[in-house]
Amino acid sequence: MKLIQTSFFRAAVALIVGALLIKYRQETVTWLTVSIGVLFFLSGLITCIVYYVSLRADRPMTTDISEKIQTDSKPTFPIAGLGSLILGVILALAPYTISDWMTSILGAILILGSIGQYASLAGLTKLIRIRLFYWLMPSVVFLVGLISIIKPDWLGTAPLFIIGWTMMLYSIVECINTFKAMNIRRRIARQASQSQQDAVSVTETQPMEEIQRETTV
Repeated sequence: MKLIQTSFFRAAVALIVGALLIKYRQETVTWLTVSIGVLFFLSGLITCIVYYVSLRADRPMTTDISEKIQTDSKPTFPIAGLGSLILGVILALAPYTISDWMTSILGAILILGSIGQYASLAGLTKLIRIRLFYWLMPSVVFLVGLISIIKPDWLGTAPLFIIGWTMMLYSIVECINTFKAMNIRRRIARQASQSQQDAVSVTETQPMEEIQRETTV
């Protein structure tokens, strides 16, 4: 649950940053850079803290199905969170020195975010088959991030505008993937609970069957 809440928080931060980039892309003011840095720092810090707390948490295993759930739901390393943490510190403490590198840095964050979404989808493939659509969306984010670093001129005269919309796309995709993961794990958890109930009912009926056989004999 903590990891799910972190995903929604990360999506909210990406949505806010994207909106700021779209609205104030033509203003090279310090407050915009510092604000984005603080948002990235908080997002990365919370993501990393929740990851290590979840990694240390003890999780009981009772059945084969529940064991599969625990194994597959093991939190993946927060690559995007760590990158956001480092970027947030740089943006907040040195906004003037990296203003010329803003496009490339935000492109790197998009790449890290898409890699994190790839990792989440790869974890879900152990439980169900993932459709092609879910793989295409992080691919778009990855492609925009890569172009922002290698060929920012391809983004036209307003690269921050395109990056801002891509940030918002990342936010939407993150929410969709999180909801999908929630539904999948809830369904498998219900199956595990049903299997436990069936196992209990079988163990309770076996002694009764033995008694009935003895009385007939």
